Amino acid sequence: MHDCLLLVLSAPSGCGKTTIVNRVMRELPGLVFSVSHTTRPPRPGEHEGIHYHFVDQNTFAAIRNQQPTGFLEWAEVHGNLYGTSVAEVERHQRAGLDVLLDIDVQGAAQVCQRTNPVTVFIAPPTLADLEQRLRGRGTEDEATLAVRLNNARKELACVNAYDYLIVNDRLDEAVESLRSIIIAERCRRRRTSSGQPMSWST
Repeated sequence: MHDCLLLVLSAPSGCGKTTIVNRVMRELPGLVFSVSHTTRPPRPGEHEGIHYHFVDQNTFAAIRNQQPTGFLEWAEVHGNLYGTSVAEVERHQRAGLDVLLDIDVQGAAQVCQRTNPVTVFIAPPTLADLEQRLRGRGTEDEATLAVRLNNARKELACVNAYDYLIVNDRLDEAVESLRSIIIAERCRRRRTSSGQPMSWST
């Protein structure tokens, strides 16, 4: 491996993280998402190995018990299990790719206990702005909206544990901030902005 990045991204629901990341991945080569394992069934339009690795409870437990080579982090959410496979991350890094993990603050804390990732928190300008965005989606009822906002408050309290903070006030600026962070971290590892290792041998 050429000292590839392990980049942990966290954000409250509705902050625009997916939009930001998708744009950065189109602009920067050498980036890949780690596909998580989950015990929940596929939703319409989801495909094995692209959105998730869909496994049953026994398979998930077997991987989880293979520590320290099982899951880098895992959690139970609404009765379903989710986890980031160590093998999945290492496979991409052996190929010279920087790996992005889209995980919550609890998962990020687990990863930081196991390895030394670059951590980025994407936040809304204000909670009022986040509430407006969530209401604008029209996908949550009042009870769900209240839960999401309460979770956002708890997540925002963890901002200081992250290496970088990006406030998604203006989308173009947020995209450029994440892009700049990745380039700077690559350069710090003596790699080019596109992620290639530097060599001065003749």
